[in-house]
Amino acid sequence: MAQYRGRFAPSPTGDLHLGSVATALVAWLRARRFDGALILRVEDIDTPRVIPGSEARQVADLRWLGLDWDEGPDAGGPHAPYRQSERTASYEAAIDTLAAHDLVYLCDCSRREISSVASAPHVGEDGPRYPGTCRPYGMRVRPWKRPPAVRIALPDREVVIEDVFQGPLRQHVAQTVGDFVLRRGDGVYAYQLAVVVDDCAMGITEVVRGADLLGSAPRQALLAEMLGRRAPAFAHVPLVVGADGTRLEKRNPRHTVHGLRTMGTHPAAVVARLAHGLGIVGAGGAKHITAAALRNAFDPAVLRGRRELRLPL
Repeated sequence: MAQYRGRFAPSPTGDLHLGSVATALVAWLRARRFDGALILRVEDIDTPRVIPGSEARQVADLRWLGLDWDEGPDAGGPHAPYRQSERTASYEAAIDTLAAHDLVYLCDCSRREISSVASAPHVGEDGPRYPGTCRPYGMRVRPWKRPPAVRIALPDREVVIEDVFQGPLRQHVAQTVGDFVLRRGDGVYAYQLAVVVDDCAMGITEVVRGADLLGSAPRQALLAEMLGRRAPAFAHVPLVVGADGTRLEKRNPRHTVHGLRTMGTHPAAVVARLAHGLGIVGAGGAKHITAAALRNAFDPAVLRGRRELRLPL
């Protein structure tokens, strides 16, 4: 079996809330349980949303909780750079590879135009499915209504994912989301492209992330295949919400690591709260638990089939 290689890939758009840290904890436990490597990758590809100083705060908060990594912006490693904003050449190379096989095309359709097409069903988290209006033109230069995006030309077939926590997921990507964007008209590379290129380049064997991204797994697995690469396994951690089922907010200091840290909360108390919520330890367990103490205690079965975790805050 190849060495386990996991990753935690936060976006520096604000402080880490407890849901993100729950995912980081599970990613750390998976990597340490298998004596593998954990990579910290900063997903700052959408630069207009980046908040200055956020990356440094996130790194400090993760280390405060007792989590470490083997490769990353501050640790170096053989797959540097570990910030997506510094890896754009590899994303463009991926588009060139797809273009050489006629698997991408230019599209200048607006969201309003897509919505107005009667045959475009309104499904999916990305809005209306793109009906392929510009697909016949390929990469040919035309008189553009606006700077064109690059879309992938998807095959007409189903993709099956066997998620570690969420079980099997079947999706006909072309019918569900349509030919999705790889590079926006403003030149920003899409999340779907960047994570696939980076995960493949960095040898990631398992992607641990929140269940809100479960729907992206089939298209990312398909994109990896179209690039001639093997997709990693997926393990989508149930979403952490408040005890009343409400989503966590980065603006609420009780919901963020930095806020709890500033309030004087002990890091082992935060880890214990997450461990209880994740089901790693029983509800009546210790009030203070270190991440290191959980290394051999995590059983993936406690998260299987769960899409949501309610956490008293």
